[in-house]
Amino acid sequence: MRRSPLWLWLAAAVLYLFMYTPIAVVTAYSFNEARYGAGWRGFTFKWYGTLLKNDLVLSAAWNTVILALVSTAVATVLGTLLGYGLRRYWFPGKKVFSWLMYIPVVIPDIVMAVALVLFFQILRNLVGLFELGMVTMIIGHITFQVPFVAIVVRARLAGMDPALEEAAHDLGANHWETFWHVTFPQILPGVMAGALLAFTLSWDDFVVSCFTTGPGSTTLPILIYSSVKRGITPDINALSTLMVAVSIVGTVGMVLVQRFRQVKGG
Repeated sequence: MRRSPLWLWLAAAVLYLFMYTPIAVVTAYSFNEARYGAGWRGFTFKWYGTLLKNDLVLSAAWNTVILALVSTAVATVLGTLLGYGLRRYWFPGKKVFSWLMYIPVVIPDIVMAVALVLFFQILRNLVGLFELGMVTMIIGHITFQVPFVAIVVRARLAGMDPALEEAAHDLGANHWETFWHVTFPQILPGVMAGALLAFTLSWDDFVVSCFTTGPGSTTLPILIYSSVKRGITPDINALSTLMVAVSIVGTVGMVLVQRFRQVKGG
């Protein structure tokens, strides 16, 4: 195996510095004793303790967790079924549905947010339901999460040998038994990857959440945005650091679970 050239190592180093230096700075200043300013006044954990005593932060954190978990669960189920259907079955207009699936992925977030607000307003005028709040936020997040899950699951199905499903049918298994005992275990890593992607998208979403939120449903990204307008303080840095930590823990945990499954299966 040939060694990588020096310029490739330098390019990779510059790229990683560009991506992770801002996160490192935010993390470092979350331990800064100084309340205001960029000067370093000493090391402290007090800003993390301050967050635990802030009712607004705790409420926003709870809303964020509920929003991310519920929307991810629903989007994972719907996205898996959509990806499976588009890969395994033919029906009229299949290509059109395949193209439409990519629209929520490629359109700007602001356009998606405005479309959702208009959609909910029309529904309120027609049926008197869907006041802006947690329910509309969950529906909005599911809308842009489903295509990501479907794309990942569909790609996983593309690498699966259809002969396995055919063999199950030949041995007398019906469609549900074939899916649950043969197909699903094969695509589970893709389902888990899609679920993690959906959770991450929901966890740090601001635009869609901001447009579809209502009284009492403020999330952490919205809270951080409103707080930053008054100035960046160490408690905001601490809150941002915790959000990054949750994303990292979730990613690492998913990788470890997949490796455990591979070792156990091997």
